[in-house]
Amino acid sequence: MIFSDPLLFAFSLLNTGAVLFLLVYFVITLSDLECDYLNAQECCSKLNQWSLPKLIAHGFLSFLFLIHGHWILALLNLPMAFWMVYELVSVPSGNLGIYDPTEIHNRGQLKKHMRDCMIYLGYYLLFFFAYLYCMIVALLKGDPLNRDDQFEADL
Repeated sequence: MIFSDPLLFAFSLLNTGAVLFLLVYFVITLSDLECDYLNAQECCSKLNQWSLPKLIAHGFLSFLFLIHGHWILALLNLPMAFWMVYELVSVPSGNLGIYDPTEIHNRGQLKKHMRDCMIYLGYYLLFFFAYLYCMIVALLKGDPLNRDDQFEADL
């Protein structure tokens, strides 16, 4: 094991918090595009720039759970990692990335991207609190006070 459990869950909290802030940025940028505060080229270049780091952060966290033996958390994280890889691999040739400025206003792509960001936000928010719970449990696992000795001293 690379990290202790409390440190692993603290790292997962930081990682998930960073991705949550990134997803809020995605939602704000897509909302700005929807309200015509940004043009499509500017919006898509901003969002495509952060798509790969989001995947790397999630994949690294899933990898850490695998090597630390937290099988349930790893299995719960793998579907989202596979979905992000599928989303990245299934970009049609000729497009600039997941968010393409020529197609974002066609066929409800903007609504689809906004829906996906909201699903990601819900997923990461749920797991943020799950990791917080796991960190608290891991911190409380060890008993820092030797209560048996204190009890015997009182007698």
